[in-house]
Amino acid sequence: MDAEVLVVGGGPVGLALAIELGMRGIAVTVVEQSARHSPQPRAKTTNVRSMEHMRRWGIAERIRASAPLPADYPRSILFATRLFGAPLAKFENAFYGTQGVRDDRFAEPAMWIPQFKVEAALRARVAELPSVTLRLGTRFDALEQDAAAVTATVTDVAQGRTERIGAAWLVGADGARSPVREAIGARMQGEHAYAQHLNLVFRAPALREAMRREPALMYWLVNADAPSVTGPMDGEDVWFFMYSLGRDEKVPDDDTLRAYMNRAFGRDVAAEILVKDPWSAHSLIADRYRDARVLLAGDACHLHPPFGGYGMNLGLGDAVDLGWKLAALLRGWGGPRLADSYEQERRPVHRRVIEEAVANHALLPRDLVRPLLEAPGAEGDAVRAEVGASIGAAKSREFHTLGVVLGYSYAGSPLTVPDGSAPPADHYGRYEPAAFPGRRAPHLWLRDGRSLFDLFGPGFTLLATQPGADAAPFADAARAAAVPLAVVAPDEPRLAELYGAPLALIRPDQHVAWRGAEARDAAAILDTVRGA
Repeated sequence: MDAEVLVVGGGPVGLALAIELGMRGIAVTVVEQSARHSPQPRAKTTNVRSMEHMRRWGIAERIRASAPLPADYPRSILFATRLFGAPLAKFENAFYGTQGVRDDRFAEPAMWIPQFKVEAALRARVAELPSVTLRLGTRFDALEQDAAAVTATVTDVAQGRTERIGAAWLVGADGARSPVREAIGARMQGEHAYAQHLNLVFRAPALREAMRREPALMYWLVNADAPSVTGPMDGEDVWFFMYSLGRDEKVPDDDTLRAYMNRAFGRDVAAEILVKDPWSAHSLIADRYRDARVLLAGDACHLHPPFGGYGMNLGLGDAVDLGWKLAALLRGWGGPRLADSYEQERRPVHRRVIEEAVANHALLPRDLVRPLLEAPGAEGDAVRAEVGASIGAAKSREFHTLGVVLGYSYAGSPLTVPDGSAPPADHYGRYEPAAFPGRRAPHLWLRDGRSLFDLFGPGFTLLATQPGADAAPFADAARAAAVPLAVVAPDEPRLAELYGAPLALIRPDQHVAWRGAEARDAAAILDTVRGA
């Protein structure tokens, strides 16, 4: 074999998977058809959960350093009639991205950063891992597999040279039009292209005034003739602009686009259009994520409208879940249930996020317009106040989403051990830290200033929350089964109440696998949580 894992797709999901595997010494080859980054910003929010992964991968500081807006820039979303028009509503601390303030609920705040900058940081981390090879300009063509391996046919795009790469596992992280998905006969199911949109990247020095006047990450412009969303891409003059096209509408020429933007802004800003990117909103999920030794991740197996900042982040979660499981299988301590558990755990998360994104997409700027919204005087003021109130009530679920981002659960997974407790109530925004088996482990900032998550190892971690908790049975069982296990007992009195048990077994992806008062059946518990 040429690699233990072949990853098709070198975007954020494929790179994240390569990092998960490479940090565990797994031999990985990543093939990516494009030879360079896309200039499109695509995802712009790296949410708190993804930033916790960046911290674990050792690149959270790089992401912060690469972010285009200064740390003290307001993390706000502003709704207004036009960019230079009347304000309607405002959401502070959008996506929990305010910098410099520690929150016990998470180890890292969200970052507002274009996807191509995230990709650059991930590529730099990949280059530091000796077991990972990144091959840009290499196209995946076909695959065949048997009980022992997968063989892929790939082509060097520049030279036209075709070769075959053998691996124990192949992961298709190759996007919405996934050739890997097609190769295994999986099909996307749901609603195809129920809305058309256009993204622009443009330069306009005239918009510096807007940032001085009311700085925000995004401006939702609610008006009858040019409803749209815009926002700065850097601290200088480059912005993005998004609006909805008609179902069969072609992309307009530059003059028409500039006129539309000028109406949205409320004045002529002399925009220089740099990139045009038409796209369709879908609500799709693959009928299956696996065929023997081939698996799908990211947009290859789920698609949804990009409202709520979930897209790239959802795919990063796929990479994390899949990464430790493939490593466990390849190193021999993972059991046969691991590969199937990937879809069993991630599919419910995908469905929930798709539902949230579709709900957010149902209220675009054009849907918020009301008669007399821009009328002068008291009559217009009353309408604007009414619209602002409705925006505040309806759009909070798009920008304050901690319940979705941190509150998802793998309860019911064959890799978790139920303890008979009831999970916290499900809510898009309200997040209740709880060590319910299957949930992400509750976080704390420890008294010595460290993040609790910094104590968790690349394998399983047994967390002792109270003095005297007996970790020996788990340590003995882990040695017998060759399962990597770290035992940690931080001096932090709040942990006992937070975790609700003297002991908690944390998976490599920071989810709770088991909790309890004693572990006389530690060997059986370990067999369950490692899929054996």
